[in-house]
Amino acid sequence: MNAKPSAPGLSPAGTPRRATGAQGEPSTPQGASPGLPPAASFDALGLPPELMSAMTGLGVTEPFPIQAATLPNALAGRDVLGRARTGSGKTLAFGLALLVRTAGLRAESKRPLALVLVPTRELAQQVSDALAPYAQTLKVRLATVVGGLSINRQQAQLRSGAEVVVATPGRLADLVSRRDCHLGQVRITVLDEADQMCDLGFLPQVTQVLDQVRPDGQRLLFSATLDRNVDQLVRDYLHDPVLTSVDPAAGSVATMEHHVLNIHAADKYATATEIAARDGRVLMFLDTKAGVDQFTRHLRASGVRAGALHSGKSQPQRTHTLGQFKDGRITVLVATDVAARGIHIDTLDLVVNVDPPADGKDYLHRGGRTARAGQSGTVVTLVTPNQRRDVNRMMSEAGIRPTVTQVRSGEAKLTAITGAKRPPTGTKTTSGNVPFRGLGSRAGRPAKESRKAAEARKAAEARAAARVRKGR
Repeated sequence: MNAKPSAPGLSPAGTPRRATGAQGEPSTPQGASPGLPPAASFDALGLPPELMSAMTGLGVTEPFPIQAATLPNALAGRDVLGRARTGSGKTLAFGLALLVRTAGLRAESKRPLALVLVPTRELAQQVSDALAPYAQTLKVRLATVVGGLSINRQQAQLRSGAEVVVATPGRLADLVSRRDCHLGQVRITVLDEADQMCDLGFLPQVTQVLDQVRPDGQRLLFSATLDRNVDQLVRDYLHDPVLTSVDPAAGSVATMEHHVLNIHAADKYATATEIAARDGRVLMFLDTKAGVDQFTRHLRASGVRAGALHSGKSQPQRTHTLGQFKDGRITVLVATDVAARGIHIDTLDLVVNVDPPADGKDYLHRGGRTARAGQSGTVVTLVTPNQRRDVNRMMSEAGIRPTVTQVRSGEAKLTAITGAKRPPTGTKTTSGNVPFRGLGSRAGRPAKESRKAAEARKAAEARAAARVRKGR
């Protein structure tokens, strides 16, 4: 790997430089030289007038802290290592610099000039949607490359030429192996949510990508945590990066409330159902795809407008369900951790862990769907007696000190914390840990009859018919 030469007067390659004025304390060596100071406003960055006009039209007038801290260095072509939780404005922090530095260049067929690598399809679509109006303003062609959608259409986009590609690692690797995409001309590479890409097992694909892009190119890496494999990526592939941290390492925020609700195991799903029936939207996390589907069917049968989101759904199904949740056609999104990152829902004020997450990192990313960009929000975790020790450990890992309350379904204090109320149809909720088997998938739909029950019913009908005939 060829190292990009350091700028004059800056620290040696491989040593993160601290960006001044950022909030939080990044772990950077003593004596590391600073990067450029934060921008007081977008005007101070010298952005193209047409881009400034587009930003103003979309209501983007003042930079968020991560944008103010990173944009001066990113626009100057320096490598940036950004630590910030989801919802902090990272997309424009890297996106504006990437588009400005690419504007005016023309990509050859199949040879993009800039790459944004993200862990999930949802995040890829979110990044593309956020950057699309600015890319159009600057006449930069943008292509989105993800699994679950037509690869033929994506091949056609790359053949016609795209300066910027937003991609998930798996689909990008497929297109590279088919020789439909060549990365040798990529001069700016962004790794967004790098820690999740590592957690999901994408590290080999990520390193393969970084080995193929221009070795003297710019790298912008954003991650909520900078541990283990992310730290290895930084050491191996970033050249003299400026480290910017706008959140404490634990990722907690003052506008977010954290509640642990201790409940009886038999009351868990009645409690969850009453929370789901609240006024306003709620995102609810369960551990498994089967659990998500069962609970969603149960909520629909109870008169709650709910939708399911997990990796077993096709991409069009996932996109449709997210669209329904965003525009209010459904009020409850029941999901596995596929929704824990890369999903931006405006003014979502409640996240509920029906099943507690496995570790502190997962907790922070689930909770990161609320209290975004300075908004307030609440994260609630339902905890049965046998889960308390693990949840205490998980909260400690996350750096969270929650408010702990003992509740039961139907209690006023449950309503006070979550807005819970009885389901709209008055359907009796089912208790127990496997409560929903056999419920229909729509409100009012009867439960499906099992084969054994159907055989017994037919035998009984035959016996009754025989008695009628005998009595004639």
